[in-house]
Amino acid sequence: MIRVLLVDDQPLLRSGFRALLDLEDDIEVVAEAADGKEGLDLVRRHLPDVALIDIRMPVLDGIEATRRIAADPALAGVHVVILTNYGLDEYVFNALRAGAAGFLVKDIVPEDFLHAVRVAARGDALLAPSITRKLINRYVTQPLRAATGTGLKELTAREREAVALVARGLSNDQIADHMAISSLTAKTHINRAMAKLSARDRAQLVVFAYESGLVVPRDS
Repeated sequence: MIRVLLVDDQPLLRSGFRALLDLEDDIEVVAEAADGKEGLDLVRRHLPDVALIDIRMPVLDGIEATRRIAADPALAGVHVVILTNYGLDEYVFNALRAGAAGFLVKDIVPEDFLHAVRVAARGDALLAPSITRKLINRYVTQPLRAATGTGLKELTAREREAVALVARGLSNDQIADHMAISSLTAKTHINRAMAKLSARDRAQLVVFAYESGLVVPRDS
């Protein structure tokens, strides 16, 4: 059973998400909160598998709530997915840097929403599925520029290429196609890069790719 916590200051949206989740046999909504502080308290109390957290809320916003969850070793099993009305804005990357596993726009279709909850519960970052790939691609310039970050020196050329493609929102299969390698080899490159960079998930690789200059946010 996937245990989910909903944190959003709009009661109607919470009710809609809960109604959708309650229809699924493998998902249980354990609690709801209307602000980030209450949500953080409920995360500590219920230890959900997935915390769906609005990015902009009173008392404590979603980014700070996410940062506190990610910093608490006792909450290591909680996967935060940020909810936003705004598509890609400056808050999304800050949320990833804070420790979010990914993000969803609130007008997502129900099938993709349910798939995203299950993906997050498995511990996979919501950066490769098609529901976020287009948003990530909008945030990244092409082609890649040369990067000189210290961490990059630890990676092979193929590992750097794989990390950059992760940051663009590609799945392992798509990375394999782009690099003309097998899916297993693509996964190996990504796992080795994560180990070298001490990244806990793919979201952390995306943060590294931006901060090192391997990929660059659009100016417009």
